[in-house]
Amino acid sequence: MNQIHSLLLNHWGHSSFRPLQQEIITSILNGHDTLALLPTSGGKSICYQVPALAKEGLCIVISPLIALMKDQVQALHKKEITAGAIYTGMPFPQVKDILQMAVNEKLKFLYVSPERLGTNLFLEYLPGMNVNLIAVDEAHCISQWGYDFRPSYLKIAELRNELPHVPVIAVTASATPKVQQDICEKLQFKNHHIYKGSFLRPNLSFSVFKVESRINKILQVLSNVQGTAIVYCKSRRMTQEVAQLLQLQNISADFYHAGLSNEERSNKQEAWLKNEIRVIVCTNAFGMGIDKPDVRVVIHHDTPDCLENYYQEAGRGGRDGKKAYAVLLYEEKDVRELEGLPAIRFPSIEEVKTFYQSLVNYLQIPEGSGEMEWMEFDITDFIKKFQLNVHTAMYSLKTLEQEGWINYAEQIFLPARLVFTANKERLMEFEQQRTDLEPMIKALLRNYGGIFDMESFISEKQLVILTQQSLEEVKQQLVQLHQQGIVQYSPQKEKPQLQFVQGRPSVENLFIHPQNRLNRKAEFEKRINAIISYIKESLQCRSKTIVIYFGDTESDECGICDVCLWKKGNTVSPDEFETIYAFLKKQAEAGGMDLKQLLSKSGSKQRERIKAVVNHLVAEEKMVLDKDGLLQLKQT
Repeated sequence: MNQIHSLLLNHWGHSSFRPLQQEIITSILNGHDTLALLPTSGGKSICYQVPALAKEGLCIVISPLIALMKDQVQALHKKEITAGAIYTGMPFPQVKDILQMAVNEKLKFLYVSPERLGTNLFLEYLPGMNVNLIAVDEAHCISQWGYDFRPSYLKIAELRNELPHVPVIAVTASATPKVQQDICEKLQFKNHHIYKGSFLRPNLSFSVFKVESRINKILQVLSNVQGTAIVYCKSRRMTQEVAQLLQLQNISADFYHAGLSNEERSNKQEAWLKNEIRVIVCTNAFGMGIDKPDVRVVIHHDTPDCLENYYQEAGRGGRDGKKAYAVLLYEEKDVRELEGLPAIRFPSIEEVKTFYQSLVNYLQIPEGSGEMEWMEFDITDFIKKFQLNVHTAMYSLKTLEQEGWINYAEQIFLPARLVFTANKERLMEFEQQRTDLEPMIKALLRNYGGIFDMESFISEKQLVILTQQSLEEVKQQLVQLHQQGIVQYSPQKEKPQLQFVQGRPSVENLFIHPQNRLNRKAEFEKRINAIISYIKESLQCRSKTIVIYFGDTESDECGICDVCLWKKGNTVSPDEFETIYAFLKKQAEAGGMDLKQLLSKSGSKQRERIKAVVNHLVAEEKMVLDKDGLLQLKQT
């Protein structure tokens, strides 16, 4: 058994690699830059973790989500592999400690948020690290043609300049051919290899239903398919409503969204993972980094705005290889809303600048200040006070983020931080005056080493136990110490935060690149058209429609989606269906076809085939049959 197989067996308990994993690992070990496109649950992390373990030195992993980094670090620790993470919101001393561990070769993996790559502190420690590999997770985020472009990912190219001889592996589950090319260009790949796993999920049955009552269809699906389920909704309010409706039908369900506290989200997620609740009704804030193998059905209560998101979310079903179902529900108005999205998602540059002026007025940030400082930002309160259009505000904020002016974190978690600012003489005098606060001061000094000299993380809940007070009393006492100048205290933050990447510019100096916006809008329109085509598709296998979108033209039909099952249960073969449909369409385009006349001229078997095709086309609203028997194309 060679080294990489030994590592796989010892740390992961697997005796063999999944398809393409060994080829990808070998490419990296041979020093090649590598792009790995593997579907959700395809084992992407092993592709960089195994070669990193096989080589001397440290692997730097760039990841966009704090929760994902924490999960990966925790998973490596369970395998007794040393790993650490630095990300936005961590206090200076802790970041410094982790970087020092990386320099001292006490870490095998260092997870880094892309925003950290360009900081002076990171660049100061980088030359001392023995880096053997750079891994870029969720690599599609580097491309402005992708569905989740993050400007901070462009900093990775600067890291390559600092480490020119270190190979790079980029991994993603969803990238179109254009995005794949852009990833390679932005990461400055040379002499590189690209490995594409099949996007076909042979055990996942895709279905689309046009419905009048979404909840009734969800209940029907859940009664027909036993086991754990996910229901995706596009609004927080809807997650709560659907969960309550399911509970009324005695179905164990709960809701989940980014507006809940960190503790609430964690508890709900844990209950679902342990099968204490059957159905989690959630926004797309749920799912990233969660690997529950036995999800039997994923239902989309609302239509996603692109196939990339849909494929990733639906792909959380059936990771154990057993049969699972991906169900998408829609009404005709959903299609109209999708068609109107490009105009909403891309407000004019003038609207963006007006929004920006309101933003800096709300935050009261002087021109030139606020660089890289996280500020609490209640967008609901902001929109209400300035009487803004919700959509214009949200997508103006997104534009500022894409143009590299701000960072906005809806789910950021910043632990409480504290440092003593009073000297020892002042502290002793204060303790004598305020004996009521003395237990709190003693608890801080005894349990947080170095807190007298440098800012440290503190746990307000731990202080509850140490001082035997309520959480509210603990927070009040910490605020009093802060107000008296004894400590500098920053409470725990779970609310959305906003950060200016540079000192906040004036409106006049806020440049929004017009051509880039036009290009991004055009790509967005293509993604909208692709998801609409998927919804409306009634002739081509659902899985095949998805894989072709991602550039996979070799996969066969799945045989288990709603379209394939309809074809199997029909008297018409797929080839015959296509031939009859093409003939009917041609006749209809010429002004319509007299169906009765056509049937009268056909033999009995052919008549049945034509009727089956016509019934399907009419049911799918591709054609209309009037009372006189005239078959025409459906007008859109």
